[in-house]
Amino acid sequence: MKRLRALVAIGVLTLGSAGAGTAQAAPAPGASGCPTAEIFATNNTAVITDPDDPRLRTRLSGFDREVRSIIRAHGARPGDSTLLDGVFWSGQEQQATYERSREFDVDRVSPAGLHHIADVIRKEYHQESVLTFRCLPRTSSDVDAVEIQAPGVSPTRLRDALLADPEARDRLGGGSVALDGRLILIAPIADLPLARKLTESLGVDWNRAEVRYGDEEFVG
Repeated sequence: MKRLRALVAIGVLTLGSAGAGTAQAAPAPGASGCPTAEIFATNNTAVITDPDDPRLRTRLSGFDREVRSIIRAHGARPGDSTLLDGVFWSGQEQQATYERSREFDVDRVSPAGLHHIADVIRKEYHQESVLTFRCLPRTSSDVDAVEIQAPGVSPTRLRDALLADPEARDRLGGGSVALDGRLILIAPIADLPLARKLTESLGVDWNRAEVRYGDEEFVG
């Protein structure tokens, strides 16, 4: 799977008082409802460069059921699943690529168990990698990434913003948008200021964005 990072996709910045003041969004409603972990995955193996490609209209319903079964079979509890439209920058192709994927909430899972489940999914669907994100307290020593969620974004706007910002597209790689217009962007904590800049370039009020802290891993 391509890097689901600017989102998301994919240095550690010590967030002292100055860093927190410039990058931290106000807590959003529902922030406390972060699941134990999230898995971002797809069954697509093609490189899609046409935003009107019919493969981008699939709802991945069968994939949804299959991955839930994998999660359950390996001792974890599957939660909600969200259909995503991903927009990514291909340095090799020098153009935007597109992908339908799903984000799976996972509860009652250890870090080792999450890694194992992601690896099973990766192998089953012939993916280069599968992205996981464990929600953690901001003060945890394991925090190395953030997940930004913000309303009012479309895949087209995300694509245009990435094309207009070479630094963001090269460092963050891309991002995803849920069908309800919610941006989901995962980035290393060192790139939080850049992720904020990209988010605000989409017309998002940073005070309406939710920032979750955690540990990301590209299992591959």
